[in-house]
Amino acid sequence: MHKLRTGIVGCGKVTDLHAKALLNTTHSDFRALCSRSQAKGDRYAAKYGVTAYADLEAMIRRESLDVLVICTPHPAHREATVLAAALGVHVLVEKPLASSLADCDAMIEACRTAHVKLGMVSQRRLYAPCQRMKQAIDAGKIGTPVLGTATLLGWRDQAYYDSDPWRGTWQEEGGGVLVNQAPHQLDLLQWYMGPIQELFGYWDNLNHPCIEVEDTAVAVLRFKNGGLGNLILSNSQDPALYGKVLVHGSSGATVGVQTDGGAMFIAGMSDIEEAPINDHWTIPGEQDRLRTWQEEDTRLFNQVNAMEYYHQCQVEDFLEAVLNDRDPLVTGSEGRKTVEIFTALYRSQRDCRPVTFPLVPEQGRTDYDGRLA
Repeated sequence: MHKLRTGIVGCGKVTDLHAKALLNTTHSDFRALCSRSQAKGDRYAAKYGVTAYADLEAMIRRESLDVLVICTPHPAHREATVLAAALGVHVLVEKPLASSLADCDAMIEACRTAHVKLGMVSQRRLYAPCQRMKQAIDAGKIGTPVLGTATLLGWRDQAYYDSDPWRGTWQEEGGGVLVNQAPHQLDLLQWYMGPIQELFGYWDNLNHPCIEVEDTAVAVLRFKNGGLGNLILSNSQDPALYGKVLVHGSSGATVGVQTDGGAMFIAGMSDIEEAPINDHWTIPGEQDRLRTWQEEDTRLFNQVNAMEYYHQCQVEDFLEAVLNDRDPLVTGSEGRKTVEIFTALYRSQRDCRPVTFPLVPEQGRTDYDGRLA
């Protein structure tokens, strides 16, 4: 069986999940990892039996890598992706794809020019209740999706931000709840509802004086199919409550998923507390299946390590996409859509007006799409 030579750049909290996936995935020959900190790289390398590097290009060339997984802070995704693509390496990037549209476009173009795959990690798409919703919507079981809501009511304390020096800063993290915690819900909402036409939003830092970035954001959306939507996203609820996506159809039927219950997991610091489940399902003739699905999904959750299982599923999908020359589950272009949503929200507050899609990178501005306005 053919194996792809794989490596990781970035040795942070999410690295363990990807290292385990690359070790346990059939098509992976996990060779090396790269870190700006040689000491940290050496620790991870010893843990997983691979070689540590401090220079990414040297790692790619010496190990003859086929696939690179990027686990660096968000603003550093572009540099690593462009370098890897130029060397003929396929790239899987931890969410979000980047922290700016300019970075997204540079990454997509670099991979297109080099004829290599670019994918983004959004493993919640693989949750059974999320897949079930997508299949029902695509099958027309709720009619046209006309109202969608994404809600994330979570909590991050000062110890979380103190755990890495880049957290909570515009320069090193690129944003707060919009950029780091909510991309999963943003991705699911647009996946279900379709292309966005317009967004109006606000953001603020309500109770985290220890950080620069936003901890709360709200928005209203109009989709190109005529549907409406809203976002309520926050890291300001102690204790954390839940993350949910609901879609209501023109038939009157509703489907929903609770992607996260209780405290949102933090890679390397905490586990997923509750099984992801469909929490609303009013499609005629299927209402009675909700309890059965909840039991099935909870049973699977209790049988696997959910932190590791879904990351491995997405890594497997990406490697199979490379081997079979097909699109991965979440392409670079799909990943850009999440960045487009939070970019629109930052710009909307700055300009005090709705923002029309599609968005392109701004030229001649230095306010980071309104983050620094």
